[in-house]
Amino acid sequence: MSLFRPNIDRMQGYVPGEQPQDSDWIKLNTNENPYSHSPRVAEAIEKAARSRLNVYPDPLVRSFSEEAAKLFNVEPDWILPANGSDENLTVLVRSFVDPGETISYAYPSYVLYESLAEIQGCPCERLLLNTDWSWDLERIRPQVEKTKLLFVPNPNSPSGTLWDNETLVKLIPPKGVLVLDQAYGDFCSMPDKGALLKGEHGSRIVITRTLSKSYSLAGIRFGFAVAHPELISGMRKVKDSYNCNTLSIAAAVAALQDQEWMLKNTRQIQATRERLTLALRLLGFDVVDSQTNFVWATHPERDHEELYQELKARRILVRYMKFPETINGLVTGLRITIGTDAQIDTFLEKLKQII
Repeated sequence: MSLFRPNIDRMQGYVPGEQPQDSDWIKLNTNENPYSHSPRVAEAIEKAARSRLNVYPDPLVRSFSEEAAKLFNVEPDWILPANGSDENLTVLVRSFVDPGETISYAYPSYVLYESLAEIQGCPCERLLLNTDWSWDLERIRPQVEKTKLLFVPNPNSPSGTLWDNETLVKLIPPKGVLVLDQAYGDFCSMPDKGALLKGEHGSRIVITRTLSKSYSLAGIRFGFAVAHPELISGMRKVKDSYNCNTLSIAAAVAALQDQEWMLKNTRQIQATRERLTLALRLLGFDVVDSQTNFVWATHPERDHEELYQELKARRILVRYMKFPETINGLVTGLRITIGTDAQIDTFLEKLKQII
């Protein structure tokens, strides 16, 4: 007899991308930033490590909230810092959804949303995207109407596509909350700074952000949510008391204060992204125009899993992904993180040999 709750026994659990610990791999599989964090980050961590580690950090993380608020042109009480963006996704589920109420999410996209629903004991509805990654709003309307919490990654993973605000407003559940997961928001050609939050439906929208991607800080686990203060106030009741540690807070504040460094890196990634997209198309791949730090590539004649294995044998990791039961049946492909120019050159050289 199992001691676990039945829904825990039934679930598979989210499987993260491979993380080999030796350094001789070219890792293009988990959307990490190939460039270093701002030098200010290391300085801030060293300073914080020299004092006050014997006391708990600020439970409201006010120093970070003040910096993040400036970026979104809101007051600090619109910000909820978290131990990685994934913590805020968990907080959202625990804050707004009772067991038995429905969680929905764009599909194909980030399947962690489904795992969070399973943990909570909630039915999870996949809102099937069209084959071109657009929405059929009329087809999904009945699902949206019964949803309590709807997750929309924007830009989306694995496609890298971005939906406009006019479309997103139409996805707000009549009796629930729309979560815009903007993990890759800084890589867009026109990054959104929360315009929807100021509209008439803003009190029903939560934006989540991470420092793992554009700020090159996946290792410190820091993210934040932006929403109307009434929503943030309720979510704050659910988070862990001291959910962000002293060193991570220092690093996160320093990173946000160096916007020039972050923008320099994101511009380089955007340029490499365009070069990679063109090169893959010349090799016969279909590549979706991306607004992220990765591209989604499919080949009409080659087996995607075999390509992944061939690259892995050459010490190059990409993310082989498969999504069953889409609008077009089983969908498979390769999600390829944008590395440095040297990494992408090596990747393309090896891929040409395989193709």
